[in-house]
Amino acid sequence: MIVVDASVAVKWVLPEPDSGLAVALRRMDALIAPSLVIAEIGNALWKTVLRGDVDKSDAFGALQVAVGHFERIVSIDQLAARALELAVDLRHPIYDCVYLALAERERSPIVSADAKLLSVAKQLGTVEAKSLS
Repeated sequence: MIVVDASVAVKWVLPEPDSGLAVALRRMDALIAPSLVIAEIGNALWKTVLRGDVDKSDAFGALQVAVGHFERIVSIDQLAARALELAVDLRHPIYDCVYLALAERERSPIVSADAKLLSVAKQLGTVEAKSLS
């Protein structure tokens, strides 16, 4: 299993740098994420609608497609306490730490296109962090 954050999942449905790598990742292993990923993908899609790059109905469809690629989505309430502990200890936003808590719990690597998240994951030392590129 691989924990995937929203920076990768958004690339499945929006043309962005490294979208091809993100799509290829879907075929490699079972992908999991915390339920937070749904809101983060939705937020990225909302921004594209506001910019006029995507229409509203396409954004709704893209959200369903992106979420559908996960084998499992774990409820954030199962991860919140550890995520908060990591956020405080690492002095890093809890949003990213939710993904780290899941990767740690599942003993799975995390794949991200977010350099700050990858840096914090390496600092943590208990999670294997892989860059999308």
